[in-house]
Amino acid sequence: MYSIVEIAGQQFKVSKGQEILVHRLEGNSGDKVEFSNILLSENNGSVEVGAPYVNGKVSATILEHVKDDKVIVFKKKRRKGYRVKNGHRQSLTKIVIDNVK
Repeated sequence: MYSIVEIAGQQFKVSKGQEILVHRLEGNSGDKVEFSNILLSENNGSVEVGAPYVNGKVSATILEHVKDDKVIVFKKKRRKGYRVKNGHRQSLTKIVIDNVK
């Protein structure tokens, strides 16, 4: 049994007990969150596709807030003396899927 659910603007294929990293969510470690934007649901071979969403909810628990690996942004214009170097670390939330309804 799995579902494709929209979380923070991205689509994830989730099943019970799975740990995933998503964009930063509101809440603290141990908080329960629910997602109702289910695009597709599969249960024992029967597939239900939403138009645009399927009825049901996916519940999850926030494990921790982490930061992703650093991404270096380097800009340069040749022969002009223009060089800019920036770094960015995306804030992520690690969640575990408790139930797929």
